[in-house]
Amino acid sequence: MMRLVRAHALQRRPRVSVVIPCYNYGRFLPQAVGSALDQAGVEVDVLIVDDASTDGSEHVAHALARAYPNVRVLAHETNRGHLRTYNDGLQAVDGEYVVLISADDQLAPGCLARSTALLDRYPSVGFVYGYPQTFEVSPERIPAQTRSWSIWNGPQWFAGAARTGRNRIFCPEVVMRADLLASLGYYDLGLPHSADMDLWYRAAASSDVGRVNGSPQAYYRVHGANMHLTQFAGVLLDLRERLRTWDGLFDTVELEGFGPARLASLRRRCHVSIAHEALGAACSAYDAGRAGQVPVAELASFAWQTWPEITTTLRWRLLQRRRRLHDAGRRSHWAQVAAASQDLNQRVQWRRWRRYGV
Repeated sequence: MMRLVRAHALQRRPRVSVVIPCYNYGRFLPQAVGSALDQAGVEVDVLIVDDASTDGSEHVAHALARAYPNVRVLAHETNRGHLRTYNDGLQAVDGEYVVLISADDQLAPGCLARSTALLDRYPSVGFVYGYPQTFEVSPERIPAQTRSWSIWNGPQWFAGAARTGRNRIFCPEVVMRADLLASLGYYDLGLPHSADMDLWYRAAASSDVGRVNGSPQAYYRVHGANMHLTQFAGVLLDLRERLRTWDGLFDTVELEGFGPARLASLRRRCHVSIAHEALGAACSAYDAGRAGQVPVAELASFAWQTWPEITTTLRWRLLQRRRRLHDAGRRSHWAQVAAASQDLNQRVQWRRWRRYGV
């Protein structure tokens, strides 16, 4: 169960290490570093890890290191990939708390003091997250306001997310205890598309989880070069990788209070949710007239493989009806109503996630 508690001010100046991996994002690097150095109430050290960029990012990084004594650079001679770059940086810092942000993202003013205040007050909490505001050119600066803190028992937070099959966190909004991160073994190199999600839920299996509710904790840049946007089949790839990650977690984690039968039931509920999400995406493609651009057949096949009983559901029958109409060159007169209903549902889910982080 989630507990809403009153937020408290930070009582000391903890040391926070901010790791900024960079590959060809030199044009964004000064803003990312600046957002870390401008944090009030904490001692910050910044490590830029350049993964053999070809756009001059390493020169930008070294210029920043010369300008600021608490900025260092670790430069790869050859490209090692994003996960090895993350791990190289995280293993090279020694702050009490750690943050990892991409060179194209930014931390919100005061976010580190807000997060570490919660971590200081609740030693059982292993990491803290918050609301990441998306932006394209320049983030909208919203006055800092903390409504409350949310505290979850870690396994219960894990279970709540597993029931939906979703990932609740982006990345730059997370502050984690360095000793917990080291005990988890950092990012799993075998999960190139979902290692961050895997890390959050492995952490939740062994610690409580906190959230700062209120104004943004970080700014997540959206542009055409985002890693998750440059891989086609975005929806199908995301669903496949989430399913693989959840199954890996169920195979390896131990959740206090969850025996084998309860864990098996939770895994099944996760599969059901992901299967329904796949069918929902296929239905939405037909409703929007985009069935030719979206792998609807693959989505339906994936849904069946994930949860075979989905063929007995109303949503499966509705998908088959949409397919027949599409093959006949027709569209259901309910398409607009269905699309509007889906849009409303997504808006409600977004508002809940924005306010409560679930």
